[in-house]
Amino acid sequence: MTHRERMEAGLVYDPWDEELQAEQERRLEVLYDYNMTRPSEGKKRQELLKQMLGSIGEGCYIEPPLRANWGGKNVHFGNHVYANFNLTCVDDAEIFVGDDTMFAPNVVITTTNHTINPELRKRRMQYVKAVHIGKNVWIGSGAMIMPGVSIGDNTVIGAGSVVTKDIPANVVAVGNPCRVLREIGERDREFFYKNERIDWENLK
Repeated sequence: MTHRERMEAGLVYDPWDEELQAEQERRLEVLYDYNMTRPSEGKKRQELLKQMLGSIGEGCYIEPPLRANWGGKNVHFGNHVYANFNLTCVDDAEIFVGDDTMFAPNVVITTTNHTINPELRKRRMQYVKAVHIGKNVWIGSGAMIMPGVSIGDNTVIGAGSVVTKDIPANVVAVGNPCRVLREIGERDREFFYKNERIDWENLK
C-alpha cells in the first residue's frame, strides 16, 4: 500500500511522503490566498472556499484566518456554518460539520494522532480518524475536538473543553475531558443567560 492508501484506510502512515507533501503544499497556497483577503472581498472568499473545501453548503461564513493542514480538502460544511477567528482543522482525515453549526474563536478540530509507541513516533508516523459534528451545534471558544469523535445535533460544547469521546445530541457538555453536564430542556427556552428571560414576543 502507498502511504496515501494507508492514510485513507486509517492505518499508521508516513505524513512526510513526497506525494502527500506536494499536494499539501499546493492546497496550502490557496488557503494562504484566502487568509490574505480583505474584509470587503466577500465574493472572492466564497469562491476560494468552494475551491478549497471538500464540500460547502450555502450561506457559510468563515472568518480568516482559517488553519487547515490540507487546506480544507477534507473539510465538509453544511449550510449556514459560521466560524469565528482561528478555526483550526487538522484535516488529514475527513471532518463533517452539519447545517447551522457555529464555532467560537480558537476552536481546534483534529483528525490526526501520533502513536504511543516511541519507535514509530520517532519516525514521525501518525494515523487519522474522521470527526463528525452534527447540525446546529455550538462549539465554545478554545474547545478542542479529538480524532474519531462524533457530536450530536443541537449540542453545546463549553469553552475550553477537550472532547475525547462521543457526545450525544441535545446536551450541554463541558470540561477536560468533556462530559455531559445536562440535557437541553424547557428552561433553556425561557432563559438565555442565568435568570434573564428570552423576550420571544420581540424576536421577529
